[in-house]
Amino acid sequence: MRKVIGMGETILDILFKNRQPVAAVPGGSSFNAIISTGRVGVPCHFIGSTGADEVGQMIVDFMHANGVSTQYFEQTEEKSAVSLAFLDEAGDAHYSFYKPSVKCPGEKSHPAFAPDDVLLFGSYYACCQPMHPFVEAVMDEAVRSGAILYYDLNFRRGHAHELPVLLPVIEQNMKQSTIVRGSADDFEVMYGMRNAEEIYRNHVSQHCQLFICTSGAEDITVCTPGGIYKYPVTPIHDVVSTVGAGDNFNAGMACAMIWQGVLREQLPALEKDGWLRLLETATAFSAAACRSTENYVPTDFRL
Repeated sequence: MRKVIGMGETILDILFKNRQPVAAVPGGSSFNAIISTGRVGVPCHFIGSTGADEVGQMIVDFMHANGVSTQYFEQTEEKSAVSLAFLDEAGDAHYSFYKPSVKCPGEKSHPAFAPDDVLLFGSYYACCQPMHPFVEAVMDEAVRSGAILYYDLNFRRGHAHELPVLLPVIEQNMKQSTIVRGSADDFEVMYGMRNAEEIYRNHVSQHCQLFICTSGAEDITVCTPGGIYKYPVTPIHDVVSTVGAGDNFNAGMACAMIWQGVLREQLPALEKDGWLRLLETATAFSAAACRSTENYVPTDFRL
């Protein structure tokens, strides 16, 4: 049976509204995606770490409760990371982070990949210098095994000053990936442009054939060798928090590829209707997460 493997950081998100805490939930970009994957019953593992403290144990217990394998997840002597997410009236957040510096994990194992498994990875975790030797080793194994590598750039303005060092690593990650996903906000920081077709033509296509660009409530653009397709986004009128919106979009894409039997070798030739079917699932996951203070789809979520 095909599976999803997530790789990334974990953090405890404490959400504030009107300057009052309203929820505390485990988070992290790939972590949010893998929790939703586990909740809908797709076999999944998560590669990462947290502290050997009470917050870390909360995170481990939460993974177990949501069907995520912790076989390749470890607790270290570092303090667990915490973020404060301040929600505005639209449910959008700005953050303050409290976390230890990133360190190389050393000898760290990962699940065996099978053909057409899905590896979800991205964010600063996937391009920072301490982590990249390990991330690169996992990517190499995934490529050799014929897995689908789904790379969400998730590049934030707070790391813009590191861009000269990080950009070559990001572009090398793109070369290894099957699908690159990013938001218009990411590319505005990285390249000073928001137009998906220009981004694909000038910065992505020479590294990766398949590109998905999201832009909040605006159209989703999918760029492929066979064509460029645009899809309108259905408005969400009851947004509570957008913290996990993009992460759950990624979870929905991974689950849709498995549920719909889409294989790695089929993706480059997928036509507009085929991408639409995948995106319908992805946007349903995203919308469900936006209706909650949690960072994931609800436990009873069904399409």
